[in-house]
Amino acid sequence: MQKQMRNRGIVGGLLSLSLLVGAALMAGPAQAATGNGPYYAEPAWAQKLPVATRFIELTDWSSAAVLDRETGLVWEKAPQVTAETWFSARGTCANKTIGNRKGWRLPSVHELASVIDPSQSNPALPLGHPFINVLSTGYWSATSNAETPTFAWNVGVGNGNVGTFFKTSFYQVWCVRGAMNADAY
Repeated sequence: MQKQMRNRGIVGGLLSLSLLVGAALMAGPAQAATGNGPYYAEPAWAQKLPVATRFIELTDWSSAAVLDRETGLVWEKAPQVTAETWFSARGTCANKTIGNRKGWRLPSVHELASVIDPSQSNPALPLGHPFINVLSTGYWSATSNAETPTFAWNVGVGNGNVGTFFKTSFYQVWCVRGAMNADAY
């Protein structure tokens, strides 16, 4: 008898847990709020958001950074306008302080291409984007060319083209902050 009651208690507990998990999954993505409004706690690269809600200028970062709600990455709002070699660009991002925060890096080629809007040009960024000082030229990514290690991938922000160039060439630097996707390197 006691064993039957214990089994009913376990079954009832599992049923309750299942209902809670199911309700949480049906509720959709979790939202959190910042001083800048709500954002999705777990961005999904597959989602396509309108520009007005995709990019959020982070006022609590001295308005020097922009959260991309589609990818969860934080971009510097105003990339530097001086060109550098790939080697120098990596150090520039690693040593940067933006919005009183460290931890910046060069984006992967996929991350950099994620801000491109192929329907636009000069720059090929979504209409209404919050970025300033973005030049219509090539920007370094952290991604080396696997077949030719002396080359690295570059994204042309003027037209959205992606290509590889000698790492000793001079191109623009646009730093990003967020978890690195190891598969993209």
